[in-house]
Amino acid sequence: MTTNKVCWRNDLSHSRDLNQREIEGYGFFIGWYDSWRAAKGLKLNRESAKHFWKEVVLDKSRESWQLDQWAEAMRWILGWIAICERNGQQYESLGERLRNAVHQAGARRGLALNTRKTYAGWVVRYGDEVGDTKKMLGENYARDWLSKLVTETNISYATQKQALNALVFFFKDVCGKDEVDLKVRMRKRNRHIPVVLSTSEVFELIAKIEPKYRLKTQLQYGAGLRLRELVGLRIKDVDLERGQLTIRAAKGNKDRVTIIPESLKVPLQEQLDLCRKLYNGDRTNRAEGVAMPNALARKMPNASISWEWFWLFPQDHESRDPDTGVMRRHHVHASVYGEAIRRAAKKINANKRITSHVLRHSFATHLLESGTDIRTIQDILGHADVKTTEIYTHVAVGQNGRGVRSPLDAHTNH
Repeated sequence: MTTNKVCWRNDLSHSRDLNQREIEGYGFFIGWYDSWRAAKGLKLNRESAKHFWKEVVLDKSRESWQLDQWAEAMRWILGWIAICERNGQQYESLGERLRNAVHQAGARRGLALNTRKTYAGWVVRYGDEVGDTKKMLGENYARDWLSKLVTETNISYATQKQALNALVFFFKDVCGKDEVDLKVRMRKRNRHIPVVLSTSEVFELIAKIEPKYRLKTQLQYGAGLRLRELVGLRIKDVDLERGQLTIRAAKGNKDRVTIIPESLKVPLQEQLDLCRKLYNGDRTNRAEGVAMPNALARKMPNASISWEWFWLFPQDHESRDPDTGVMRRHHVHASVYGEAIRRAAKKINANKRITSHVLRHSFATHLLESGTDIRTIQDILGHADVKTTEIYTHVAVGQNGRGVRSPLDAHTNH
């Protein structure tokens, strides 16, 4: 990370070619563009400027004077970028350089995109706190920041570990250090009781959700899936004859097998038929194959266009791959499905905070209440420790849950 760094805001404010009014107008527009492209994860360059102009500026009717001034501002920032590049000056912020470095190192390691995003977020927060590239390389600064995070915030133990892992990754894989020991003692918090729906509430939610998301909701509840496990299912993971779903590289990078409800076998076959039509259309149009895990993409270069690797829940359109920039068909976006769950939740009579993960909690609790032993539930859910599964004993009711009867009920029956 070079230290020969410049800032467009500073150079704009000292520009001798512009008057104060122009400086303020240019600053507003360039700041708008800069914030937009940073939120999109795009670089400060001509390509992102074109996207911004087309998708944001021209998205609404604008006054002619606005377009004229904004066009001049865009010419200024693009000219400034060109000058910086010619002079070998670094014009990306510290946060952007850190984010790019983590993503590049994570891609080399084959980390999932979401993991890279999470690690990058923590490393950027650390960089913002320290504020200096050289200081960031000192483990003592990292140790102090993590200690402050543990003692002064109310984040969970898992989140603390996530921040620690992100910084260890930064020192080892980005900075190239062989041994890293940040010596931070994590603080455990009491485990939260999960939100659980009754069976009637689950089926009411399923009835209220938009039809195109109904099968996804049924399968998430019926098989006890995490959100990203659901949307990331591929054709090869579905075995209708044996009634099994295989979950690949789940939490902890472990595979597991869960159940396919008998009632979903026909709808799932219909979904497979729909997927086959989309797949055949993509092959006819010579579309790019679906995204593949990095190691497999290198080992099996043709697998991305094979039927078995196609998504079970594909999008109905192509979109740009955030890793490669290639236009291809992705699976339905997790946030889109999650929003559909929240919209349906507002329509049912349940005074609970309902997210897609509540369906997984409800699946586990209802299994426990129906008499399934906790070790089996642990295996189906993919929990590394049975203590994680035991949390459902606190919300299960009836004989196979806590099995406790209130003394008030006993008195009332007499």
